[in-house]
Amino acid sequence: MIFAFKIGFLEVTWVDLVDISLVAILLYQVYKLIRGSLAVNIFLGILALYLVYLIVRAAKMELLTTILGQFMGVGVLAMIILFQPEIRKFLLLIGRSTEINRDSIFKTITSWRTEHHDDFDVHELIEAIKTLKATHTGALIVFSRDIELKFYVETGDILDAKVSKKLLLSIFNKHSPLHDGAIIIYKGKIKAARCVLPVSENDNLPSHFGLRHRSAIGMSEVTDTLLLAVSEETGRLILARNGKYLRNLKLKQVEQRIAEYLHNEEPKNWEDVQDESEPVEQEIKIP
Repeated sequence: MIFAFKIGFLEVTWVDLVDISLVAILLYQVYKLIRGSLAVNIFLGILALYLVYLIVRAAKMELLTTILGQFMGVGVLAMIILFQPEIRKFLLLIGRSTEINRDSIFKTITSWRTEHHDDFDVHELIEAIKTLKATHTGALIVFSRDIELKFYVETGDILDAKVSKKLLLSIFNKHSPLHDGAIIIYKGKIKAARCVLPVSENDNLPSHFGLRHRSAIGMSEVTDTLLLAVSEETGRLILARNGKYLRNLKLKQVEQRIAEYLHNEEPKNWEDVQDESEPVEQEIKIP
């Protein structure tokens, strides 16, 4: 056995160093996942209790070891119950990178670039967004390139209709029963309307962000989708992807970003698209 170093009777190997490093990385990732919520206090409390358990066991304090050992015996079950939302979010993040789509497998074999925007008239969409922006009509649109998002589709009303300006304006009309919630666009069709999306729990979001904006960012955190939100108060456009968002966007910039996403092009730095005659879009990186 090759030792990295020795401190008195303590012998540390390279395997121990790797083990400690991996545990540190794991704990840091868990902390990032639950940071900003009440769960972080519970997690730190359980971690402190576990460290106390290790100390009393090493010191051979039989009574305390027995009491804490009984508590640790049900600790896994307790953590599953207490951290159910965080565990679900963690599994969604893993599934986001490992989910396999049968259509994308075939198209990946035949082409280096997958294109799932068949028969999708982006200009028709932009015209609808232009009207929504001008009339301050709130809207939330999910663009999915590779995944059908059946779980989220089933939370709304199935449409499976071709994207058109008239249909989009009808859905988001304030008097329409379908306007509340999001629509999901996949393979050039509106799969469903009035869909329920996960809400971001990040405390660093601006206080004026409402449920629509938080849902857009929350959906982008757990899925590989592009989200577009139209503010009902100001008519401003916001794009969200991978937990980041852009605001103060022009229609031309929105069209470029949507086309870039649907064509599976390498995303540019979000601060690249600027126009001195218009407010500069702002990239917000959420810690």
